[in-house]
Amino acid sequence: MANRWWELQIIADPKAEDLIFWRLEQFGCQGMASDHRPEGLRVRAYVPEITITVLDLSALTLWLQQDAIAAELPQPTLTWELINEEDWASSWKEHWEIQEVGDRFVICPAWLTPPEGDRIVLRLDPGAAFGTGTHPTTQLCLESLEMRESQCTPDAVLADIGCGSGILSIGALLMGAGHVYAVDTDVMAIQATCANRELNQIAPEHLRAEQMSIEGVMDLVGSQVDGLVCNILADVIMGMIPAMAQLVKPKGWAILSGILLEQAQEVSDVLEAHGWIIATLWKRGEWCCFNVRRG
Repeated sequence: MANRWWELQIIADPKAEDLIFWRLEQFGCQGMASDHRPEGLRVRAYVPEITITVLDLSALTLWLQQDAIAAELPQPTLTWELINEEDWASSWKEHWEIQEVGDRFVICPAWLTPPEGDRIVLRLDPGAAFGTGTHPTTQLCLESLEMRESQCTPDAVLADIGCGSGILSIGALLMGAGHVYAVDTDVMAIQATCANRELNQIAPEHLRAEQMSIEGVMDLVGSQVDGLVCNILADVIMGMIPAMAQLVKPKGWAILSGILLEQAQEVSDVLEAHGWIIATLWKRGEWCCFNVRRG
């Protein structure tokens, strides 16, 4: 029997968009797209049938409602239906377009022709959608990478912790970095990173993807790294900050996102306690991105 997916459709107040994306990421959705309709914001998301039951979807409905109440926003509605894998891929093609990010990047779906121009073309397959560039946290990370372009040199060795689709690893390499070690605890994320590596014609020796946690990266690399990118969630990042301080060279740097504005101070305190200096804090909507360096 063909693999099947739950297609979720949420209608909500437009102000709830970031909050909904965050909740769906926590729920395990492997692809999201949004558009604005007369009845409000519509968010579509997809999750494998094998991992989710109707009871789980009912719980998601409750969590979305609770999130809206806490944010003093109208409660959203959630509906769902099962679709075949080929229908999932077709649905993504309907909603995913070429997108410019920052001053340098343009993200191009695999089936579309890359645009002409001076921007760096980053090609992605949304069939492996663990980070497609549509979410503010991913955009903030790519824009922060632009700030580090002078440090993305051929001899630079970087780490991507929680690599997802590999979008940040690929972005760093396309900017000029020599080597990126991408790790994730989810084997499907590693498969997605490898698929997108091939799509962007990047050699495996420049982008190595392995299923592991941050604790194994130094053994994998054989030394400390020059820089690090990590776009996960604030609680996870704070738990990894001590290991990050061991992994990154003195005077090295890190880009950290997946952090809600209300969590920024707590994350800042933990960073400073472990010897990191905050260079910039970028904000977009309810989200922020830390650009930091070792003291």
